[in-house]
Parts: sequence; structure tokens; C-alpha cells
Amino acid sequence: MSCDVAIVGGGPGGTTLASLLKKYSPSLDVCIFEKESFPRDHVGESQLPPTSAVLHEMGAWEKVEAAGFPIKLGASYTWGKTMEPWVFGFIPDSEIGDTSRPGAYEGWRKQVAFQVDRSRYDAILLDHAKSLGVRVVQPSRVTGVRCECSSLGETARKRVDRLVLENGEEITARYYVDASGNNAILRRQLGVEVEVPTLLKNVAFWDYWSAENLNVHLLEKGTMRVMIRSVGFGWIWYIVLSDHRTSVGVVCNAEYFKASGLKPEVLYHQTLSAHPQISSLLKTAQSTGTVSTTTDWSYVSKESCGENWFLVGESLGFADPILAAGLTLTHTCAEHCAYTILDLERGVKDAQWLRDQYHATQSRRVRQHMKFAEYWYSANGLFTDVLDNCAVIAAQSGLNMSPQDAFRWLSHGGIDDIPGQFVIGGLGLSGVKSVQKRFSHAESDDVVYLIDGMNTFDLDIEGAKRESMANPIAGEVMNVPMLVKNEARLPLTGYYLQIFTILQQYRYVEEIVAALQRSIAQLIQDPMGRKHAWNQSMQCLETLVAQGWVRVSRTPGRHVLSMKTPDEGEIVYTERSGPTKFR
Repeated sequence: MSCDVAIVGGGPGGTTLASLLKKYSPSLDVCIFEKESFPRDHVGESQLPPTSAVLHEMGAWEKVEAAGFPIKLGASYTWGKTMEPWVFGFIPDSEIGDTSRPGAYEGWRKQVAFQVDRSRYDAILLDHAKSLGVRVVQPSRVTGVRCECSSLGETARKRVDRLVLENGEEITARYYVDASGNNAILRRQLGVEVEVPTLLKNVAFWDYWSAENLNVHLLEKGTMRVMIRSVGFGWIWYIVLSDHRTSVGVVCNAEYFKASGLKPEVLYHQTLSAHPQISSLLKTAQSTGTVSTTTDWSYVSKESCGENWFLVGESLGFADPILAAGLTLTHTCAEHCAYTILDLERGVKDAQWLRDQYHATQSRRVRQHMKFAEYWYSANGLFTDVLDNCAVIAAQSGLNMSPQDAFRWLSHGGIDDIPGQFVIGGLGLSGVKSVQKRFSHAESDDVVYLIDGMNTFDLDIEGAKRESMANPIAGEVMNVPMLVKNEARLPLTGYYLQIFTILQQYRYVEEIVAALQRSIAQLIQDPMGRKHAWNQSMQCLETLVAQGWVRVSRTPGRHVLSMKTPDEGEIVYTERSGPTKFR
């Protein structure tokens, strides 16, 4: 059997890739080889807003919406300085509109996500790929990979020749994609090594619980927040999948689990029973009785692609699940892979640049989520010193910083995830700063804006080199200009480009604000969209200052910019007191 693109794995990574290939190039012969029959349970049910954008792009959002999965608004945590639950939201509660289902992909629904039952979700996406003309061979296990691996001097060459199915049939293709998750069928056969550039080595145990009307009192008009509850040695997740079904997991350090001497199911049930809120929620529920386990959560492949092969999703890398980024990383990675293959087919862009950008972008995104997860864990007391840990995280990015400087680096833009704006784990920079107020820093006032109280802004691009970066959009990998200075990267796209362009013309705050307001008004009509654009622009300005692209000062006699991080706000607030409007 032969095809143009052979995809190992029919989960979200494989189906996203296949659907986008067929959407933009219907003549491509795309085949998925999936070892299991659907439906089947799978861990990783919680999404972030970028996933919805990919689902919409591949034409599947309406089908997922029609399934009635709970709308995810954010998360509820006990984490940091206090064990009192606090909330972070993707958007302010006041912006949540009509929650009747099914809804349309517009307005506030574009800024939230789903909590999905993977047994249904994965089947919906596989059926969607079939409807676009993707050939699906299921159940069909890939048991062998015939490949050519050789070394020429310092250069290693890896090329896939064919796949072998369990029935002995051989599959040839022009492109081979490993979307088989942490089984990593191609990656292991090709001998691609992985790194574990993280302080986190956790294990997780989970099961599914059911009862009539189990979650009715938690669901608010079909919406829900993931519940994360700290315990002394790790944390519990409680993810509502429907009125009557919930995914419940326990995550702890691998060394703690080993030292406990307990079997996974014993540790799991003891942990749930000992937590008052979780045990109360589950008192009438029954589990399946099968506790699943996974280890070594965080890793990244040293190679992401080669002459005729690609790794997608968890075969490429995975970050600790505390930020619920697994599905989002998989969907967006598959999108980038699809557009890379499409551009390789067109033959216009440089093939090596496309492959290099795919590896650099996707491995960096996994590493960034690892870094922020480490920082998140440090605030829970699982690492002994927050500031020292920040220095370790910065050092892993090639930066030699004091602990205090490393904390500022993380606070003010050490991480970016979407070209043209600041966002990580579903949070913009203002959200990150609000979350940090909940963490175990010595003083709440440590979390400040560098642009607060300033009114004069001067670009500083001396010594910067002009390079390029990939931005996958609408079926192709766009070549976006980028400035690089030391370790700082300034993508000249999106909100960064908007601020950069304005700063080339103006330096005083009143001029900058007026120019920004005019620009936003010309581009965006609805008030909610304008508010979002304004917030993102200010966060990008803060990041440019933190990374050394802009010098700030205060000129006497002029208005100053006021940027504060409230203790209680609209998107991060104590659960008991509710959101507080802050201007």
C-alpha cells in the first residue's frame, strides 16, 4: 500500500494533521494507521483556548461543540501561599455571554476552551478526518519501521523507507509522521534521543468516576473550571467531563512514590480519601476500578524531523500537565507540521529553513512550558527556594542570572508561546503577574510592572541582528522577520510589531497611547476585542522593556503610565470573594 503521507496514530495530533492537509490540498493521499478501536479512554481531557482556534481552522469546532462538552473557563486552585481556593479565568466573568448550546465560534467563545471526554472527542476528530477524504486503517498496529540510518562525518542521516503493519503489510509514503504519543513508534525506531531538561520527574495515577448528577452542582450553565487541589506531596486534578462523569488524578514526585512503598492504586485512593473536598465530591460515585499510571512526564526530542519524517505531539515532547497544555501543544504542533508539509509540496520556501523552524519552534514551546511548570511547582513548596529555582530555570535557557534577576525575567516576559503576543498556559502577562501574587514570594509588591509610573520610552535596537521565524497561518508557514539581541527575540508581527512601529515614531506616553488607540480602533470594531487588544499591547510593551528592547524613564511634567497588579482582580481572584473589577 502506498500514499503521500502516512500518519502513525489516530489521536488529536494525527487527525489534526490529516484534516488540515486535506483541507488545503485535497489531492494529497493521506492515511492514518491507528492501533486501537474507538471509542477508548485516554488521559488529557483539559484544553486551552488556542485549541479551539485549531479546531475551527480544521472545520471541526462545530462538531465538538455539538457534543456538549463542558465549556472550560479556567481553573480553580489551592496553590501557593494559602490553601484557600483561588480562580484564574481565560476572560473576566463579566464577559461570559450566552451559554446556550450549541453556540457559535464567535465573541467570548473564541477565548475559552473545552473539557473533553477523550473517548468521544478523539472519535469525533477521526470521523471528521474521514469526512475530508483521509483513509483510516483501524485497528492496525504499526509493528516495524524500515529506515536508513547512517553517519557521514558529523552528519547523521535518518530516512524512513516503509512501515510494517502487524499483518505483515508494508506501507510506503513520501512523508511519514509519528503521532503515536509517548509510544513514539517512529522516534524509537529511528533512534532519536530525548532530553529531560527539567527539574520535574513526576508520576501520575488516574481513574474515571461516575454517578447520576455527580457534577450538576459544579456546572454553571454548561461551563466549568478545572479543579486543582494541592496535597503535601503533589496535587489532585478533578476534571468534569459531563453531568455524571469525572476524570480524577493524583500527581506526585517519582521519588516520593518510590519511597512510599505503596502500590499505585493504594496511594491513589488514600490521597483522594484524605482530601475533604474531593472525597465529598466522590462520596456517591463509583470508579472504573482500573487505576492507570504514567511516568517521566517531561521530555523533548533532540530531533523533530528529518528528510522525510516528522514527530508530532507527545512523540516530540511533553511538559508536566499542571498547566493543562498537553492537548494544546499537540494540536498546534500538528497544525505547524501540516503547513510545513504543504509548503514542502509547493516547493517555494527553502526546505531546510522549514524543517529547522519546525524543530526550533516546537521544541522551544515544549521547553517553555516545562520552565513555567517548574516555576509553578516552586510556588507550592515542592522546591525549597523559589528564587534559587528561578535562577536554575534561567540557566537552562543559557542565561547567567542572579536569583532575583531570574525572578524578574520570568515575571516580565521570559516565556512566550504565540508569535506576536505574550501568552503561556492560557494566561497573558497580566494573568501571569496576578498568579504570581498568589505564589510564595516574600512580598506581594515584588510583582510589579517595569512600565508603571514611566512616561518616556526609547527603542534600543543597537547591535540587534535581523533573522526570521516561522508563523503557521492559514495553510502555510509565514516567514516573519525577527530581531535578536543577546538572548532576547523580538518577532515583528502582531502586537509586538504594532508597539514597535509606534515607538519608531513616538517616545512620550500620551503620544504612544493616542497612536495605539487609533490603531486598535481602525482594526477592531467590537468593544471586547478592543479591550483584549489594548491589554495585549500593554503586556507586549512591558515585555519589550524587560528584555532590553526599550529604555524607560520619567520626564518631569508629563503624564505617567499606571499599570498595577491587584491582589484581587477580574481573572484571578479568591474563589470565596469572587471577581473584583480593577482599572
